[in-house]
Amino acid sequence: MPLTGIEIFKLLPKTNCGECGVPTCLAFAMSLAAGKAELSACPYISDEAREKLDEASAPPIRPVTIGTGERMVKTGGETVLFRHEKRFENPPGLAILISDTMPEDEVNSRLERCQKLQYERVGLTLRPELVALKCESGDVSKFEALVDKVKKSCDCSIILMSENPDVLKAGLKACGDIKPLLYAATKDNTEQVATLSKENSCPVAAKADSLEELAVLTEKLVQAGIKDIIIDSGARKIRQVFEDQVIIRRAALDKKFRPLGFPTIIFANKMSDNPMKEAMVAATFIAKYGGIIVLSDFRGESLFPLLVLRMNIFTDPQRPLATTEGIYEIGGPNKNSPVVLTSNFSLTYFIVSGEIENSRIPCYLLVKDTEGLSVMTAWAAGKFSSDTIAPFIKKCGIADKVNHQKLIIPGYIAVESGGLEDELPGWEILVGPREGAHIPAYLKSWKA
Repeated sequence: MPLTGIEIFKLLPKTNCGECGVPTCLAFAMSLAAGKAELSACPYISDEAREKLDEASAPPIRPVTIGTGERMVKTGGETVLFRHEKRFENPPGLAILISDTMPEDEVNSRLERCQKLQYERVGLTLRPELVALKCESGDVSKFEALVDKVKKSCDCSIILMSENPDVLKAGLKACGDIKPLLYAATKDNTEQVATLSKENSCPVAAKADSLEELAVLTEKLVQAGIKDIIIDSGARKIRQVFEDQVIIRRAALDKKFRPLGFPTIIFANKMSDNPMKEAMVAATFIAKYGGIIVLSDFRGESLFPLLVLRMNIFTDPQRPLATTEGIYEIGGPNKNSPVVLTSNFSLTYFIVSGEIENSRIPCYLLVKDTEGLSVMTAWAAGKFSSDTIAPFIKKCGIADKVNHQKLIIPGYIAVESGGLEDELPGWEILVGPREGAHIPAYLKSWKA
């Protein structure tokens, strides 16, 4: 049985140091009991207490890591049903399917797409992380050769797909050192796959024909010493898969039902033959609880929207993406170049900087720390007003970079122009456009 908050509190150091992120040990204990904090956040807990609290402090859905290196995938670790309650912790990994019966040219083109399809968005690199290698030929040596080829030519993490333990063993010979996911343990091969997992310290996917069978299977794996488990309910119709995902998440979070407290794997490629419908299926399970989503192929026109959707859903709603405060030189500005001001909300920064680049007018872009809030939101919160902007202008050093004293402020804070002229004697405050798209035309009329 999970420990209560009071029982957990009795084992904590009771220093009330606040280093865990909450002000008191009692509050931290309650967060642990609710599955909303991790024990590792407490720096002073004893080893004895840590051992006792491991079960109570574990997230309701166990975090599982697949692979190594930059494209390692961490999934699970979730503590809430809805993003607005706190945040979703680990975005689902996106996998492309490659079979050992595919022609070599097709395998090569898919691996090339794995490497090349990546996108820059608000300062982040968005890209898929996984290759699902499926043995359809039944030829152990052929599958091993495919795994070896993929490992050498692609830095994605790997899923080995077969219910034959001998095939999985052959795949592990080629890539066991990069910790692939073994798919799948079933009621017929549990012992053999569990042995391979323990010998190679790899996570395992458990597959069953129902949630009831799945719970029995995960309990067997846990009893065999396997903790890093991904689960597959076996459903392949979108409605049933959706229902299973919700039941699994609620069972783990609301009922603390450990046998289903693991991240899931979704086969979007099995739910539609139409690439765009498949993308819609994938989008559904990015939003609703998929841990890994396998696609039949990666296509730029569908992959990019999925990556952006994933980024948006798994961005912490309490911590907006922010750009570092400072002076950004765009296009090689000189002493007579315009000086433009904006907030440090990442999306705002990239829109404004992009439009300045489009204008081909070299500029200094001043990015003021507004705690990641957009221009209007920051202004309404009192974080982007004349009394906060003026000290930034004085201290940032822009006066030493230009011969003029003209500052272009966003049109949305035009009301601050008078206050800024009072706070910055000698400066001329120019009101720029309200919309980023109008920046190029505005800058073309610039005169120092």
